[in-house]
Amino acid sequence: MSTETNETYAESRDTTEGRVFTVTGGDWESVTKAIDPLSQERLVVNMGPQHPSTHGVLRLVLELEGETVTEARVVVGYLHTGIEKNIEYRTWTQGTTFVTRCDYLSPIHNELGFCLAVEKLLGIEDQITDRTNVIRVMMSELNRISSHLIWLATTGMELGALTMMIFGFREREKILDIFEAVSGLRMNMAYIRPGGLSNDVPDHAVALIEQFLKDMPGHLREYEDLLGNSAIWQERTQGVAYLDVSGCLALGVTGPVLRSAGLPWDLRKTMPYCGYETYDFDVATHNGADVWGRYMVRMEEIRQSLRIVRQCLDRLEPGPIMVADKKIAWPAQLALGTDGLGNSLNHVKHIMGQSMESLIHHFKLVTEGFRVPAGQAYVAIEAPRGEFGVHAVSEGGTRPHRIHMREPSFINLQAIPAMAEGALIADVIAGGASLDPVMGGCDR
Repeated sequence: MSTETNETYAESRDTTEGRVFTVTGGDWESVTKAIDPLSQERLVVNMGPQHPSTHGVLRLVLELEGETVTEARVVVGYLHTGIEKNIEYRTWTQGTTFVTRCDYLSPIHNELGFCLAVEKLLGIEDQITDRTNVIRVMMSELNRISSHLIWLATTGMELGALTMMIFGFREREKILDIFEAVSGLRMNMAYIRPGGLSNDVPDHAVALIEQFLKDMPGHLREYEDLLGNSAIWQERTQGVAYLDVSGCLALGVTGPVLRSAGLPWDLRKTMPYCGYETYDFDVATHNGADVWGRYMVRMEEIRQSLRIVRQCLDRLEPGPIMVADKKIAWPAQLALGTDGLGNSLNHVKHIMGQSMESLIHHFKLVTEGFRVPAGQAYVAIEAPRGEFGVHAVSEGGTRPHRIHMREPSFINLQAIPAMAEGALIADVIAGGASLDPVMGGCDR
């Protein structure tokens, strides 16, 4: 090695100031800091659409640096059913059997939003009977409880609290028994119809509701002992998937997620419908803006729903459950029998053997449906996941020209990148679950 080369090498090893220089005189620390050691190890991971923690058919495309999410993209559409388009080929009443299958965990709210929009187009909002409104509110709140129970069960499972899966479905089963006693079906009931209800609430269903109201408060205490007092549950939820009020408003996020950020926006209070303004209940809020806050809000909403159902039972006075206008009212007189839901025998006897006019009207209204004046209407209600809106457009015919739904699951899923990017991959599961998405509604 020449003398000149030795001198250059010695200069490159000069550490008098704690620094190392390259042969060309560059600072080695500045060179290494300019290169991200993980930049060549970034992974793009497809979580879903078959992943159970993405609710079956949601796809999350995650870019990772180690365990940290640097970018998250939400891909929907794998469960597309074309429900909105199919409704255009059915009568207004038959549309109820389609919308009930959108968010299949809250079918009553789907039906209610749709029927309120149709009734607004018909101009018969003030003709809906008191008993109808009381039953609609009662069934809606029972459905809210059952939906939140599913959230508790599935979120507990996704975060490792498998026992919560048993508890949540155990109580939900009791609500489904009530739905079956009232409507003849456990899910997708098409119970709420334009102008009223498909059939009345039988006495034995009232007894089931009374028993449920008696048992449920004790079960809520069990949930708090299992989850709320668990250090693991607290670690997995507190401070995780933070989304404040401004973020919620910018993304259009509503429901428990918005209220967990401290804003008491609940359409049952702010834009009441079905007489909600006459019920005594509180809007559940929290200031955490995280998964823990969303858990606390949903737990309190279950308690408030129990209060509302209790008031509904106290108001359940005898009366009609359908508007008096026979040109609109569903002609069948449905009743629950040993073989399920069907026309009452007295009604069949009347239209088949006593009144040709009733038979003609029954056949025409069932096959053709009633006409709705031309126009458009938008109605929003407070569903378990947030604002559920229905925009109905009529051209004056017996079928909808257009039905479009503002589905909270679809809107709320926009929040996943805001909550996930910069967090650990394990927190993506907790954050996504805290939105409580139902893909049947998202991909309608």
